[in-house]
Parts: sequence; structure tokens; C-alpha cells
Amino acid sequence: MHASHAVPQFPHRLAPFDLRTTPLLRTDVLVIGSGIAGAAAALHAADAGAQVLLLAKGELVDTNTAWAQGGIAVVTLAEDSIATHVADTLRVGAGIARPEVVSEVVEAATDAVEWLQRLGTHFDLREGDDAFEVSREGGHSHARVVHAHGDATGQEIQRALVAALRAHPRVTLRAHTFVRDLVLRDGRCVGAVCLQDGMELAVEAGATVVATGGTGQIYRETTNPTGASGDGHALCFRAGARMTDCEFVQFHPTTLYIAGASRFLISEVVRGAGAVLRDRNGDRFMLGAHPMAELAPRDVVSRAILDRMVETNDTHVYLDLGTVQGDPRTLFPSIARICASFDLDLAKDPIPVRPGAHYFVGGAATDLDGRTSVPGLFAIGEAAASGLHGANRLASNSLLEGAVIGRRTGLQAAEASRTRSPGLPQFGDGPPTAAEPPRLLHDDLLYSLKSLMWRQVGLRRDAAGLADARARIAFWHHYLVRAPLRELRACQLANMLTVAALVAESAIARRESRGTHFRSDFPARDDAAFCRGIFLERSGDGGVLATLGPAHSPTDRATA
Repeated sequence: MHASHAVPQFPHRLAPFDLRTTPLLRTDVLVIGSGIAGAAAALHAADAGAQVLLLAKGELVDTNTAWAQGGIAVVTLAEDSIATHVADTLRVGAGIARPEVVSEVVEAATDAVEWLQRLGTHFDLREGDDAFEVSREGGHSHARVVHAHGDATGQEIQRALVAALRAHPRVTLRAHTFVRDLVLRDGRCVGAVCLQDGMELAVEAGATVVATGGTGQIYRETTNPTGASGDGHALCFRAGARMTDCEFVQFHPTTLYIAGASRFLISEVVRGAGAVLRDRNGDRFMLGAHPMAELAPRDVVSRAILDRMVETNDTHVYLDLGTVQGDPRTLFPSIARICASFDLDLAKDPIPVRPGAHYFVGGAATDLDGRTSVPGLFAIGEAAASGLHGANRLASNSLLEGAVIGRRTGLQAAEASRTRSPGLPQFGDGPPTAAEPPRLLHDDLLYSLKSLMWRQVGLRRDAAGLADARARIAFWHHYLVRAPLRELRACQLANMLTVAALVAESAIARRESRGTHFRSDFPARDDAAFCRGIFLERSGDGGVLATLGPAHSPTDRATA
């Protein structure tokens, strides 16, 4: 591989634009993404008086939120407390979660759930009273996960959010609209250029909110929907926003694994209800791996599964529901329905599972109100790194984050939009294209990227594998951007390569193991050197600058 391509060079936008030939829309607040974070921001901004335009790459219901099975974490039981929820979040965050953010989000959980109920979300209640039925998931010291329809919480929340968005008089919705680039003027984000039905569309906005969800599709094995290609992360990075925590990719331990079948998440609530993991010989291996056994933090369980797969020379392990109290088909109807399509009966058949990329902890570095380092640009949800999760996300804290910080961001974006945008520049250049662009097979390149990330930037990493991955990603990216990037598919692939490069770059810089990030050549946690964030920025020549943030006290962050 040519040495000059060992480090990626990222353009500040994927393609040129010319407003003389491009339709233009104007709005107070532009929201990109229709999941819980984007919807919350849009609804609260509109309630504050702003005109809001919300764009979705697919249908409004095609979000990571809709795929969330487990639920939303909120303290409800007398034996539980906000202080304990905070402590659990900080412990799982492995020393680099921000205590002030954790406290603010956890304390706002009850209000967030009540807001969702007012929108029409129907959570499961205990028989005989109006108290929430709650489950316990990995990393939690108490049952505090509120859910809907057993294992279809995300679908129920998304249904209510979309209905509220459609009903709001100050919210305009556009589905099947892909945001190709953010547009800056004098260092401020003033809108975006989009693709809709193959045609360009420009949007001028007083404030722009990126809420595009996850990046799981950069990995061969993932629980994420096909649209989770890291578009918002790449948009923010190209626009000059500081990124952080990009090395921390959470892998869910239990993804349904049947060769040729679409991957499907087997929710953590199943293990919370008593299901156990066994290998092909029937041995329950988590008992010796961690004191919390199957309810250990997800990174611990995922690596234990990977180790057992290697030891037993198998492609998966098994989730045994025989220890669950009650009929699992009734408790987990969505999971039962999917498994039944493969002739698996939850009442008697163990589920074949293996880890899959699930949640991208990192993103654009923000404050509690979603502000990025770029004026006029906000980021929330999985596209942001608010400091809530640190090095690892506590189960069911993500829907909570989307609702709580989404509200704060919507209000701040509405306020920011009152200072009108200076307007979009009339022209914008793009990366230089080759006189004879290379002929690329996008499917082959996509599969190569996903396989590379799974092998070398996945659950286990080392210096040699990461350096090789960085060079290959740079090589592929170099040739992809030499061809005109005007089609959604090519732009999406460019975004995936960008995010993959950010993960590799951050993982190279963090020479220790912490949270979801495990280096086999640096297997110990090193608080003296790395109890801090790693920040990435786009350099003037299009490269990636990695810097260490200020040091934190692991003692302060491990207790509440």
C-alpha cells in the first residue's frame, strides 16, 4: 500500500454546490434525524416558538430508537435511588464519564418518562396498580428499566414521537432526505445541502441539530438497522467539530446468529429475567468470568463470549432461557416471533448468539445543551459525546439521554436561531475529482471495510492491526473521493470510511484498555496517563489531529 495513503485526508465537504440551480428552504431550526433525540429537540424547539424542519434519511420510523428493545432507565423502586443510578453509570463509564452530566440526566429521568407518557407512550404497568413494571439489565444494581410491550419499547416510543411530530403546527417533516454536507459561513453552521429523490436541496437554518443515530454498519456483525452509517458523525467532523470518545464502541453480547439470517438483538432484559449463557458443551461460562455473571457490563460479557467461541472452535454460544421464571414467549413476544421464524421455540430451544456492534459511545463533543465546538451546530443522541457514558454506556441510558438532552438542545437551538443566520454562501467547492475516476465496486468495498473493522478494530485491538486498518481505510477513502460523490450510496460509504478512520485513530492513541476499548498489547487500565478523553479534529490539510484532554480523578468518577 502506497505510503502517501497511510493517513486519511478528509475534504471539508463531499461535493460542490451552486445555489443558483438548487432549491432553497429556510427554517429557524434544522433537525437531522427522527429518533428520540431528534424528535425531542424538534418538539421542544417548536414549543419554544421556533419553526422546525426535521429531515429523515428514510421513513420517520426508521431509527435506532425504534430498534431499542430494553427500555429507559429511571428510578422507581423504594430501595433504589438517584444516587445509586448515578453511581452505576459512573462505574460502568470507567473513570471518564462526567459526573455533572450524569447527575443532571439521571435526575431528569422521571420528568422525561412523564413527558413521553403525555405524548401517548404506553409503558408496561404492574397488575393491580399504576406503578411501572421494571426490569434489571447489565450493570444496574437495581431493577429500573421501564419498558413497553415487554420488549418493544423503542417501537412504542417512536410511534408516539412521530404522532406528536406530525401533529405539531410548527414542525415540518421531510422523509427520504439525506444530508450530504453541512454548510458554514464565517465559521458558523448556517444550514445544509441535501439529496432528495436524487436532486439537490439546500436548507438555510438559524441553528442545526445533528441527531442521526449510530454507526453500527461499519462492522460486519451489528444489531443496528441498515441506515446506521455514521452520517452525523462524519458531517460534524468535516464541518470542523471536535470529536471525542470515538474508540469506545459498545458491542452487545447477544445477537441472534444463524448463518444467512439478518442479525437481531436479543435484549438484555432476557438475561435480566434469568437467562444464562452456555457454550456448545452446555457449560455456563460467565460464572467464572465476572461476579455479576450474565449481568456484567456488556464489554465484559462480549469478550467472554468471544473467548469461549475461540476455545470451543464455534461460531456462537447459546442463550438458555430454561432458567427464566414464566413463559418466555409471553414475556418477550417480539423476540419469540423472530426466533419462531427460524423454528426456535423460546420455551425449549436455546438461542444461538454472538456479539455485534451495538452503540457508538463517541461523537461530536458537546455540553449538556448539545452545543458543539462549531457555532450554530448542535449534536445529540448517538451522534454526540455528552459525557454521560464515558468509556461505556450503562444499559438503557441512551433513550434517557435522548429525551433529556434532546429537550435541553431544542430549547437552546430555538434561542440560538433568533440571531438570524447570515445566509448560505452561493457557491461551495468540493474535493477535486480525477480526470479518469477509478471504477469502484461499492458492495465489495463496503464488505471489505466491515470485515476489516470486525477483525482489527473490534472487540480486541493491537497496534499492528490498528495501523494496518488505518492505512487500508485511508487507501480506500483516497480513491472513493476521487470519483464524484453525488449519489446517496457513495456519500454514505464515504461517511462510513470517515467514521471508521476516527475509531482507528482514537484506538491507536489510547494505549490502554478501558470500558469497551480493549488493547491486547495494553491490557491494563492506565489512569495515570489515560483517565481523560481523546479529542479528534480535522486539520487544515484534511488530516486528523488527536489530542489528550485534561486528566480526571478516577476516584471522583467512580463514586457518587
